Amino acid sequence: MSTGFTSPILLSVSQTTSFSHFTLPHIKVGIAGFSIACTTHCRAGEIGTGNLPRIFFGFWPTSFIADWVCLVKHESSYNTKAVNNNGPSRDYGIFQINSKYWCEDGKTSGSKNACHISCSKFQDDNIEDDIQCAKKIAREANGLTPWYGWRDNCKGKNLSSYVNGC
Repeated sequence: MSTGFTSPILLSVSQTTSFSHFTLPHIKVGIAGFSIACTTHCRAGEIGTGNLPRIFFGFWPTSFIADWVCLVKHESSYNTKAVNNNGPSRDYGIFQINSKYWCEDGKTSGSKNACHISCSKFQDDNIEDDIQCAKKIAREANGLTPWYGWRDNCKGKNLSSYVNGC
């Protein structure tokens, strides 16, 4: 499984927002002339199911988007502010990225910080850095098996409902 998908991406914004934020009120995402209009209506810290496939469109091959949306639903319920205390470590953000291996939270002894980032960056509404770290995790694991939410709820199942209408 290759998670190193790259493709030219066009992101145009139709309100005053920052380019790097993917929780925008109105965005158009296009790849090679194909565009999808996306209107978001979500609470702060939460990204709805209809938005994620469109947000993920330029980051992963289309065939993997349903897996990622399902993963996020079962890891954080689409909550960008989610934190889960595992005792010696914590999971942060929409992908529930663990502080023992992937980010630095100042609380986890012996943190590897393999994504070279503060865990607090995974708790804001800009999920671009979350996506980059999640891709690194998946690439190193050769799949999505590090996420229990995906293994227990998504692996080997029909996930078409996660991307219907996209």
